[in-house]
Amino acid sequence: MALSLELIDALKRTLRAQGMTYRDLALRLKLSEASVKRMFSQRAMTLQRLEQVCEVLDLGLQELGAEAARGRPAMANLSEAQEQALVDQPPLLLALFLTLNRWRQEDVLVHFDFSDAQWTALLVRLDRLGIIELMPGNRGRPLTARNFRWRADGPMERYFRLHLLGDFFATAFDGEQDALLLLSGSLSIDGASQLRVRLEEVAREFDALLARDAGLSAEERVGVSLVLAQKPWLLQLFQPYRRAATD
Repeated sequence: MALSLELIDALKRTLRAQGMTYRDLALRLKLSEASVKRMFSQRAMTLQRLEQVCEVLDLGLQELGAEAARGRPAMANLSEAQEQALVDQPPLLLALFLTLNRWRQEDVLVHFDFSDAQWTALLVRLDRLGIIELMPGNRGRPLTARNFRWRADGPMERYFRLHLLGDFFATAFDGEQDALLLLSGSLSIDGASQLRVRLEEVAREFDALLARDAGLSAEERVGVSLVLAQKPWLLQLFQPYRRAATD
């Protein structure tokens, strides 16, 4: 059975939005990567295989049909107003985090202090902001890419610097899943550029792992925050020892 081009393209967009590669999908389907690539390139997929792919993506056939009809790419960034709304309402930011990580309503209500009505209201608000699409059964379909980025010096980045950065570093990094590497040195401009590329690769790998594990239950996952940063910088405690620049 050959599926329509629109459905296959919708599946491809959903894969990209969730940061999932053909290799990730092949592992979940217990197929070779070559088989999955051929399945998409030839647009040859049985209904049973389609249902299996949708199950991996936590995507209903109705949602897939809606995505095929819509045909628009996922958002790579939120608007200034959308970010500000999330900053102004922490429960709304939490609801987006849980939706992006495909938490089901029953798991949310077990692990967080929301009533049915409160959780529904948060999803409705995200829907009206154009960040998710509220689907039947209080399922939120993100309209953002899985690996969307916060705006440079936007509301969320400023909020993180002012209010969350201290909280992130307040406790010791001594747990089994913790890691803190403080590195500083002098690089060439080319070396600094290469390092930035590597950091972006780590960010993409993080996104891929999020997509891979999104189908696990809430009990099988742990929240992880990753801060990657680099800039030309000298510790402030060194400043008193610097010579003033001469003309």
